[in-house]
Amino acid sequence: MKVEKAGIEDVEALVKMRLSYLIEDNGSLDAQDLTVIERDLPGFFQAHLDRDLIVYVIRDGRTIVSCAFLLIVEKPMSPAFINGKTGIVLNVYTCPLYRRRGCAKMIMEALLSEAREAEISVIELKATEDGYPLYRSVGFTDDGSGYHMMNWRNQ
Repeated sequence: MKVEKAGIEDVEALVKMRLSYLIEDNGSLDAQDLTVIERDLPGFFQAHLDRDLIVYVIRDGRTIVSCAFLLIVEKPMSPAFINGKTGIVLNVYTCPLYRRRGCAKMIMEALLSEAREAEISVIELKATEDGYPLYRSVGFTDDGSGYHMMNWRNQ
C-alpha cells in the first residue's frame, strides 16, 4: 500500500470516508444533518481540494481505505505562527478492516512532509485517546499554551 494525494476524481469516495468518520466519531448523525452534509460536501471538496485542503489517501486497488485531511489556514502573523501559515488536521480515518497496519502513520508522515515543504508554521489537531499515541509518535505535542479550547455555535 502506498500513500498518495487525492484528486478531484476522488470526491465521491472522500464524501463516503468523511461520513464514515463522522458516524463513527458521533455514534450516528441526525437525518437532516446527514442530508445537508451529503448534498454540500462534494462542492466543498471541489472548491478546496489541492488549494487550501490537502488530502492524503491509501488505496486497496481503487478503493480508498485510509485518509487524512490537512486544511491550510492563513492567519495574521504571531510568534506562535511566524509566517501566518497554519494547518488543521481533520478526518484521520482508516476503514476498520485496515486498522493496525500503519496506514494512519504513513499518511501523517506524508502530510507532515508536505507541511514542511509548504512552510506551515504549526499544525493543530484534536486527538482521540486511540489516536493520541500515533500523533505523539510523529511529533505532535500537547498544547501547553494555557489557553482553553472553546467553541461558539450559531444556533
